[in-house]
Amino acid sequence: MSPQLTLQTPLELAPAEVPHYLEQLWSPEQQGSTGTGANTFCLLIWQPAWAEQQLIRSGRLSGPITGQQSAPLIAAARQAVLDADLPLSTPPLDGTVVKAVADFQGQASAEDLRGQYIDPALSALMPRRLITLAPTIDAGQPLETLVAAYCPLPEEGGGTAACGDVVVLRGGHGALGEGLSILEPLLPASMPAWVWWNGCIDEAPELMERLTGAPRRLIIDTALGDPHQCLELLRKRVESGQAVNDLNWLRLRSWRETLAMVFDPPQRRDALSHITRLDIDVEGHHPAQGLLLAAWIADRLGWTLVSTAAVENGTTALFKRSDGTEVSFQLMAVPTAQPNVHAGQMVGLRLIAEPENGQGVCVILCADSGVCMRLEGGGMANLELHEEVVPVQHDTPEMDVARLLGGGHDSTNPLLAAAAPLAARLLG
Repeated sequence: MSPQLTLQTPLELAPAEVPHYLEQLWSPEQQGSTGTGANTFCLLIWQPAWAEQQLIRSGRLSGPITGQQSAPLIAAARQAVLDADLPLSTPPLDGTVVKAVADFQGQASAEDLRGQYIDPALSALMPRRLITLAPTIDAGQPLETLVAAYCPLPEEGGGTAACGDVVVLRGGHGALGEGLSILEPLLPASMPAWVWWNGCIDEAPELMERLTGAPRRLIIDTALGDPHQCLELLRKRVESGQAVNDLNWLRLRSWRETLAMVFDPPQRRDALSHITRLDIDVEGHHPAQGLLLAAWIADRLGWTLVSTAAVENGTTALFKRSDGTEVSFQLMAVPTAQPNVHAGQMVGLRLIAEPENGQGVCVILCADSGVCMRLEGGGMANLELHEEVVPVQHDTPEMDVARLLGGGHDSTNPLLAAAAPLAARLLG
């Protein structure tokens, strides 16, 4: 189902007038025309959409600007990778693509519907208030503040559903910073407030700090931005006790579930105590997801990190099992001709278990059969081989966020909380 627009054309107001207008919008006198205000949650979204803005400006993509990861956007970004002579393994929405497209000629413009273009996966949860911060590529653009009522479509239950409202703050970085003062009265303490940082983690650090303080619950994507800063921020927020969710971790679910099922048969469980080697392959040069999976395995099996080192195209580390036996780990960056939209996604995993008495086991998980064949090399003939192809999910970020919000978690996933600090240490 396609995203929907707001119930009414957004009204542009002075920032100081926004809280009072919204209070009046949901007064008893107005409820007959706009419905009942939902008593659910508030979602604040940092929505830069830099690639989309630059592609539209350069005439390589038609408007409007929506902030959605649409198929035309991804196709235009992949073409820009070719035209800018970037490595073919560059993810289409990567920061290097944005910088390259910024140098392309063109001054096209389009309507900016960020914050008004609402994904049905999110609207189905009936949020009370959606607040979108929409920075513009024109750093000097003054602040615009837009407000509108919003209700789910009738086919989504809109006839009886509670409604909400949207607030959009649009402008250059400086203008947005000045406009943040209106947010506090718009996020009532009686409702949980989530902040979805839908951009690179290392951009606008001061704005991020102001927006994402506890008790607000934070949603990030450690596939976006410098890997060290991504994992370090995740570690700090986890250790501070703030509720934090990582979309990059969420995408690992099928890998974790498949690996758990492989070792579910009783005759294979003992092999978990005899693992001597772990190899992980990821797309390109963003290791965060692979390190999170390695950290989850190490934590679940009680391994202790002894040392870690950066090597060409990857990371190596040495763990010790609880019985003192060493486990070697290697993460390798694998070039791909058409990489995933999300940088550094898992490609393959190999676990080798070598008990003192009995036949060794080699477990290979892979995104496709070609990866399985590559991981089979290296003296596997004397090991019992078990292979599984992991189904790759292609959910949009909005669907992933909706899955998180639907769970209503008020704390960090305990598995992620245990893995995040170790993943940061692995990267060094």
